[in-house]
Amino acid sequence: MPEPDPDAARGFQVRALGEVAIRCRDFAAMVRFYRDTLGLRPLGDGASGIQFFRIGAGYGGHTTVLALFDNTAPQRDVHPRGGRPQTGAASSLHHIALTVGLEEQAAAIRWYETRDQPYRIEEFPWIGWRGVFTTDPDGNTVELVAATGEGPSDDSTGD
Repeated sequence: MPEPDPDAARGFQVRALGEVAIRCRDFAAMVRFYRDTLGLRPLGDGASGIQFFRIGAGYGGHTTVLALFDNTAPQRDVHPRGGRPQTGAASSLHHIALTVGLEEQAAAIRWYETRDQPYRIEEFPWIGWRGVFTTDPDGNTVELVAATGEGPSDDSTGD
């Protein structure tokens, strides 16, 4: 007897990551880092204390974005807030990984070096990935990850 399809029973399937949102201690520095150092394209002007950056096409008309929230700006009480945002080991956020092409990692390293942006490289042979890690101005770890072509791959979209 075939196993029941859990997606059919649930009635939905997660198709893509829609956004990652970060509360920022230094909003202006964070906007500059993601715009100028990583080259993400801003969506809107950030005047309300929220700056969105385009990551990719996303799914079903929702662009995949990184959202930065100025922790000092007045915002709707949709999400709990309190005190300064925690980063590093004190945060529940481990890191953000942004996908680049393998050949683009070398360019990213050269770019980081021209900006004196510290980084480290880590290989993940069990999955066939390599990451170039740095930190943003608030202390969050940011990875530029690429498939090396030397491990298992999963390019499936779930469709």
